Amino acid sequence: MKLISWNVNGIRACIQKGFLDYFKEQNADIFCIQETKCQEDQVTLELDGYEQYWHSAIKKGYSGTAIFSKHKPISVSYGFNGKEEDTEGRVLTLEFEKFYMVNVYTPNSQRDLARLPIRLSWEDEFNVYLNKLDEQKPVILCGDLNVAHNEIDLANPKSNRTNSGFTVEERGKMTALLESGFTDSFRFLNPTMEGSYTWWSYMAKVRERNVGWRIDYFIISNRLQSELINSEIHSMVMGSDHCPVVLTLKDKIIK
Repeated sequence: MKLISWNVNGIRACIQKGFLDYFKEQNADIFCIQETKCQEDQVTLELDGYEQYWHSAIKKGYSGTAIFSKHKPISVSYGFNGKEEDTEGRVLTLEFEKFYMVNVYTPNSQRDLARLPIRLSWEDEFNVYLNKLDEQKPVILCGDLNVAHNEIDLANPKSNRTNSGFTVEERGKMTALLESGFTDSFRFLNPTMEGSYTWWSYMAKVRERNVGWRIDYFIISNRLQSELINSEIHSMVMGSDHCPVVLTLKDKIIK
């Protein structure tokens, strides 16, 4: 089973930059996107063989998540806590027979960390949500988590220690999630691999020089480790300031 996650930084713009070519080429079972930046009726995506589920922000042109799946879920949940952040289309959950698929676009703490307290509170509640799901059946979480967990996950850790996405507090929330029973699939398979990033600034030649951050993840319940085949970063794929990440699991989980 192949799953893909990609922060497209505006699906309408990404379509003009090759999104559909990549989508068709990969032929994923489940394809999750973040930062759609549109309402469902503002874009036409003809994806033969796929069910489409959209969770758009009330504010047009902002945030939003979507999941395209070859397999019809048992249920679909939009948001998770009923608070302001739920109006931003940040969490979309599909329930399947053997697992939950959770697509997330984690709130950014903002450059001046003005939103850090809100972010940390959101993280606590989201972690509770994931653990409650995990009590029922395994969870596959993917998306833009807006944090580089460890120094190996960004090119310049020393100069970013107090910056959004690499603060001690944000990294601590990721650690807490993993310690509660979850696995960072990429690091599980590639514990010492350096230079593996999923986001680059639009500043000149930053991506060309691979000065990036790994902030897009597939996080799985620990008991799915035995089903894990591969976890990849498709850094060669353009179309956004992020690149797709790909998870491959044994087919029996979906059948």
